Amino acid sequence: MNSILIKNCNIINADNQFIGDIYIENGKISKIDSRLSLNADKIIDAKNKYVIPGGIDPHVHLNLPTNVGNSSDNFLTGSVAALRGGTTTLIDFVTPKKSQSIVEAYKLRVEEAKQAKTNIKLHVSPIEYTSTTEAEMTELVENYGVKSFKIYLAYKNTVGLNDDAIVKVLEIAKKLNVLVTAHCENGDLVEYMRNNFIKQGNTSPLYHKLSRPPEAEADAVNRMILYSKFIGTKIYIVHVSSRKSIDLIQQAQKQGVKIYAETCPHYLLLEDSVYEQDFQKSAKYVLSPPIRKIEDRVNLWYAIKKGIVHTVGTDHCPFNLKGQKDIGINDFTKIPNGAGSVEHRLELLYTYGFLKRIIDMKKFVEITSTNVAKIFGLDSKGIIKEGFDADIVVWNPDFEKTISVKNHYQNCDSNIFEGFKTKGIAEFVIINGKIAF
Repeated sequence: MNSILIKNCNIINADNQFIGDIYIENGKISKIDSRLSLNADKIIDAKNKYVIPGGIDPHVHLNLPTNVGNSSDNFLTGSVAALRGGTTTLIDFVTPKKSQSIVEAYKLRVEEAKQAKTNIKLHVSPIEYTSTTEAEMTELVENYGVKSFKIYLAYKNTVGLNDDAIVKVLEIAKKLNVLVTAHCENGDLVEYMRNNFIKQGNTSPLYHKLSRPPEAEADAVNRMILYSKFIGTKIYIVHVSSRKSIDLIQQAQKQGVKIYAETCPHYLLLEDSVYEQDFQKSAKYVLSPPIRKIEDRVNLWYAIKKGIVHTVGTDHCPFNLKGQKDIGINDFTKIPNGAGSVEHRLELLYTYGFLKRIIDMKKFVEITSTNVAKIFGLDSKGIIKEGFDADIVVWNPDFEKTISVKNHYQNCDSNIFEGFKTKGIAEFVIINGKIAF
């Protein structure tokens, strides 16, 4: 199928909304006009639907290796779940092993990602600073088109960097004019608190939350802001969860610091009482940073509305309760951190953002697609416009469902949004000019 004609479209972009027809040919948006009379291999009537750019999720971890096995979604199952939810591009990560070249790790990850049904882009994580790091980062940018590198201020025993290495990575990124994304938690404080709780016999998932307070996140956010301010590197704070961090980010933006912020659906819709349940119910919410209080949730929605938070990613990294999460039944520090929501991102934001009149449809498109494309240099995506990639979703606003492990596409035996009622669904998902759903 080389051509598709979508008729009677209510087209929503981040900066405009209009009625028209869309003609897709050879993977591109060939023509947009009020009434098109063209022959096509497939004609879709989008009357009473929204037509939006394909979602771009800036933060997923598919097939992530851990000591309890890989995250339960691989590139095939995770990408199918993404498409089902209206997301056509995923940005995953390259996490090398110790002493492994990040160029070699990148090449291996590219091969692994070939089973994906979505478009795949990759952030690269230097997990140590060596004599070859600068040359390897330069090679990735100049020869492989890498646009962003990720650093961890936590997990110092595995993938986290000390501050001297963080500064060096930021300096190289500034020189290369690329973005550095950062997982912001004070890793030393977190490890101290985790170990202390275990010594005291406090082993349940509740102590996962208590060992990673908002102050730990805010401290690391503040450090990244200071580094960015004085080094000049563009930074992007992933999965922002707390009001304390938002206040720091807003202040930095007003001061001209080049800082972007991302949050996730679980921080917008859940509250920390989820940890006050038995293990089987609470373990699935063990992710980092943890779920916060209602006041943090309210402030994050405000930050989205005001443009302080630019994107909503999922940090999609599911693990099964049975055989993975339950390894930590007597020690919360052994529970693999992560949960899945890549297929639910759009329907949750539509239902609990747009329909609740917190955001409008332009903002919905902006935070789920357009801003991600702009921030990470996906120049032909994120907008419905002639000449752009034909990654398009026809959104049915009337479809209703209840999220459940019984009907989700992700490969996991639990769902952190179990029982959530949603309205709206990706009725047609077009990726690179072909119908995926």
